[in-house]
Amino acid sequence: MARRIVIQAGPVTALAKLNDTRTADRVWYMLPISGEVNTWGEEIYFGISLRLEPEDGRAVVEAGELGYWPTGRAFCIFFGPTPASLGDEIRAASAVNVFGRLTGDPQEFKQVSDGQRITVERV
Repeated sequence: MARRIVIQAGPVTALAKLNDTRTADRVWYMLPISGEVNTWGEEIYFGISLRLEPEDGRAVVEAGELGYWPTGRAFCIFFGPTPASLGDEIRAASAVNVFGRLTGDPQEFKQVSDGQRITVERV
């Protein structure tokens, strides 16, 4: 059974599907979660109370992917280049555990600003 989540960040409401990894399992079981948005280029992230080791971590990701950043203990949503990107790639500050993907247009997250509230819940 697919595990789906809804993300509400500022004016944006988006759906996402979690993959079959340990990271996705741990995020799923701690839902609902909320926090305050931080932006870094075309990435938003917020701290969560989860401490996980890297799991097939990678720094280069795709638009719409969800990641857990072990270094900062944060939930990340990638939708475009970041200050660390080279060319057109999307690069996290350091390796993230990719655990899901947005089902809609990731560009919607360009409407979200620093300090706005973000909530993630099960569908």
